[in-house]
Amino acid sequence: MSIPSLDATGKVVVVTGASKGLGRAMALGFAEAGADVVVASRKLAPCEAVADEVRAMGRRALAVSCHVRDWDQCATLIDATVAEFGRIDVLVNNAGIAPVPPSLIDVTSDLFDKTIAVNLKGPLRLTALAAAQMTAGGSIVNISSKASLHPTPFTVVYAAAKAGLNALTKAAAAEFGPRGIRVNAIVCGTFHTDSLHASIPTEEMQSEMASNVSLGRIADADEIVGTALFLASDASSYLTGELISLDGG
Repeated sequence: MSIPSLDATGKVVVVTGASKGLGRAMALGFAEAGADVVVASRKLAPCEAVADEVRAMGRRALAVSCHVRDWDQCATLIDATVAEFGRIDVLVNNAGIAPVPPSLIDVTSDLFDKTIAVNLKGPLRLTALAAAQMTAGGSIVNISSKASLHPTPFTVVYAAAKAGLNALTKAAAAEFGPRGIRVNAIVCGTFHTDSLHASIPTEEMQSEMASNVSLGRIADADEIVGTALFLASDASSYLTGELISLDGG
């Protein structure tokens, strides 16, 4: 019996929203574990910067500009990946936005459409397209949010979109399971990212948020990497359709 490993040597991993925050941490984490990485986000220049970091580790990298809310750009991302690497082994649906409406009556059509498109429509399209390029052993990792399970008026549209992503995770796992392709989600708590610091800028506010966490702190971005590697590896070979909470308790 061999001990399961988190090694990703030779795998081709696509990460959306990979130019910063959790996406960048995962892109670099997969590269450090031996994977070749497709770095995707809306703006190409920041993707190229992360791709250069991947190449500096001795791995291959491809930077692709992709706004996941655009149906056709999702197809372009998958096509570019297959053209460069010949296949896809892992897809990480990480790109997301979380605009905060002050109340339900203040939710605009534009805010609703953009939030659903980025957090749910894009991942659905990419999941379908990537799975078509995967063989048995492929893995799709969706990055969800604790808001999907504990929504508030301030997270109403974002929470609904991520709840939809949770449902997509389970439905896709059922569809692709017979082909040996697994689909799981990481339900994230609070992490130190640019978006967090923009919405909760003071140390006092961050400390108050951390006080509600069992571990008493907000996570660093790279603390998502171990869970992502686990879900993408043979170490989780019998795990699919699950929502893994990563929230510090």
